Amino acid sequence: MGLWLHSSRPEAVVAAAELARGLNRRGIECLVAQGRADEVQAKLTDAEVGHLADQGDIELMIVLGGDGTILSAAEWSLPTRVPLLGVNMGHVGFLAELEAAETSDLVERVANRAYGVEERVTLAVKLTDGDAGWSSFAVNELSVEKAVRSKMIDIMVSVDGRPLSRWACDGILVSTPSGSTAYAFSAGGPVIWPDVEAIELVPLLAHALFARPLVLSPDSVIELNLLEHSDAANFWCDGRRHFQAEAGSMAVVTRHALNLRLARLGEQPFTTRLVKKFELPVDGWRH
Repeated sequence: MGLWLHSSRPEAVVAAAELARGLNRRGIECLVAQGRADEVQAKLTDAEVGHLADQGDIELMIVLGGDGTILSAAEWSLPTRVPLLGVNMGHVGFLAELEAAETSDLVERVANRAYGVEERVTLAVKLTDGDAGWSSFAVNELSVEKAVRSKMIDIMVSVDGRPLSRWACDGILVSTPSGSTAYAFSAGGPVIWPDVEAIELVPLLAHALFARPLVLSPDSVIELNLLEHSDAANFWCDGRRHFQAEAGSMAVVTRHALNLRLARLGEQPFTTRLVKKFELPVDGWRH
């Protein structure tokens, strides 16, 4: 098993050591990512962990942190196809399967392979900026944001080769269903159930009569053309990887060939997760 820790939380190191101890007792080797194996080993006298870069295959990556830590682990997980199981030590933790206080039987369930794997849509982004190029993937969203605070960007959006709308705006979001509860939700986009295969498009503070969020086919080809007289824009994937592009650049967004794989321990409906994470008032004051 792999262990991927939040970059700074001490409680993640303690939790990783406890998991490693329990898994070792069941004959399961643990490899720690991000060069943090020595910190985990320092908490152990009766078990051993290795460095992820040093040794073989991983069956499951247990991620100890919030959604940001899971997005970090996704950079490793997506090409390797290893599923992630998130233990939330952050705030909302929509991508996580468990809260930190719910891990009492995690070792047993992982050791017995008592989990399923859920597939999530991801995005592929290819950007051309003059002679330069940049490509990345997104688990949650591509966000195009103005680089100069005092000015808007001017962007033409096309879908499947047809112009859709030209917006003078602060930016554009192209989101997955996973990202619909993140930045896109904050920007007024709809929540999309994660088993729905779709792409969400959300203009950010557009100076336009029509600037509604749109839900597109997962097979759509979305072109974002930063027009010639526009100011520069930053293209961010999941808030982690970015490229600053000048006027005249073009980004093409499509569905990525690989889905993100998330391990699930039970059949918890997304409705239940949504109510719990957002603390929705299902028990009203009216009788």
